[in-house]
Amino acid sequence: MKKLPIAVSSFEVMRSADYYYVDKTKLLGQLNDQGRYFFLSRPRRFGKSLLLDTLHQLFAGKREFFHGLHIEPLWDWSVSFPVVRIDFGSGTLKSPGELNTRILELLKENYQRYQIELPSQTDVPGLFTQLIHKLHEQTGLPVVVLIDEYDKPILDNIENEPVAQAMREELKNLYSVLKTQDAHLRFVFMTGVSKFSKVSLFSGLNQLQDISLSPKYATICGYTQHDLQTVFAEPLKGVDWDKLKQWYNGYNFLGDSVYNPYDILLFLSEDQSYRNYWFETGSPSFLLKLFKQQQYFLPNLEAPEVGEEILNSFDVERINPLTLLYQSGYLTIQHTLERRGHLRFVLGVPNEEVKVSLAEHLIGGYLPRSAEEMYPLQNKLYDALIAGDVAQLERQIHSVFAGIPWRNYTNNELAASEGFYASVLYAFFASLNATIRAEDISNHGQTDLTIELGEFIYVMEIKRDTSQDYVAGEVNPALEQIQQRGYSEKYLSSGKTVFEVGIVFNTHQRNLVQFNSVCVS
Repeated sequence: MKKLPIAVSSFEVMRSADYYYVDKTKLLGQLNDQGRYFFLSRPRRFGKSLLLDTLHQLFAGKREFFHGLHIEPLWDWSVSFPVVRIDFGSGTLKSPGELNTRILELLKENYQRYQIELPSQTDVPGLFTQLIHKLHEQTGLPVVVLIDEYDKPILDNIENEPVAQAMREELKNLYSVLKTQDAHLRFVFMTGVSKFSKVSLFSGLNQLQDISLSPKYATICGYTQHDLQTVFAEPLKGVDWDKLKQWYNGYNFLGDSVYNPYDILLFLSEDQSYRNYWFETGSPSFLLKLFKQQQYFLPNLEAPEVGEEILNSFDVERINPLTLLYQSGYLTIQHTLERRGHLRFVLGVPNEEVKVSLAEHLIGGYLPRSAEEMYPLQNKLYDALIAGDVAQLERQIHSVFAGIPWRNYTNNELAASEGFYASVLYAFFASLNATIRAEDISNHGQTDLTIELGEFIYVMEIKRDTSQDYVAGEVNPALEQIQQRGYSEKYLSSGKTVFEVGIVFNTHQRNLVQFNSVCVS
């Protein structure tokens, strides 16, 4: 039986041993025919390093690794181009000095691989320039430059803006060399997670072509449904395809949707066990801090509509949480539309794995408890919703906010922000895999949250009261708004039991002070 290529990023290893391999070489041939300078953004664990190594062996003319693949009869194997490899994927660099040392080491490795004597100068631009010139002179062929995870030194320090800026400047020192070497370059391909606009990469005569949202390269990384049903047909025999799609498919880069390869390989290695494989490889701790700092309204994560500029790039000094969520793989494109001649994208969480896990991490940002402590609270909230027990629902919402430590409110305006309470509830409901409609629109306006779980629908309006001593009156203003504006009317023919739920929080008590509900169907 073939082996699963878990953590295998070497194309030579993949093809020299009996590993499962999905042939992407048709797309690499298209790249070569189309141009010379390319950039690809994909989330982590998506196979970018393997793709880059495949390009390395292809331009190096290693035909023995391409037998039987699409590109073998189409490539000129008589030519072996010199290839410079720079990879920032391993380790974490925490200062410009560490980064400069790493860059020098990587450049020297390339000198040694081609047995070129190191020049006397030791500055980064000089070494990189001389490497390209000497390789071109030595071989008589222009140079291929492949850079993997070009942005990782910045992203690893994104929480510390001054350090991130300094790392960006250090990388600019390296990448700016490429803008002046057009006569010596045959092909340049760079990968990363984010597209930073101030690293001397995306402007100039030899401007990198960003293929991250090019439909014809949408599947250049990741596994398609066809890949799974052909290449992995044997190990996936008997799988519930609908459940597999629900859990791990859904990443969309304006073409066929793809699975994260890391998920599928671990799913197979664990005897088709459904778990959060990819998400466990990293926690979005910075995102949690960013959400709280910006008082981000978490329900806006439900189907936000954005322009292409939001997805493409951001700067260290001005970070949009949606950009980071998209580029990191927590959001993906659900569908596209056109407004006033501009292309717009509606985003969404790609699949079950990311949805539930992201929600649990978001909860942890507001309610720092261990998973063991959180689990009973989530269970009780789930049991209340699935049973239509609104009295229990009230008790559990009160418990949720009672568990938020007082220090979370110190020196900030979280409790005073309009979206704080809805954001916490959204995170909890999302972690239960409930269907959520944020700012649910009707013909009379929009309600804050509509939650659907099992045979019950809860139409919720949330109000924030700022008085020192709140006394609940006979009328619940949140419930009154639902009823006056008919927010629940569109669900009355759903065949499910519908509750109208009015919720009032007080900023001084920092908790629920009024909860009223009415069953309307």
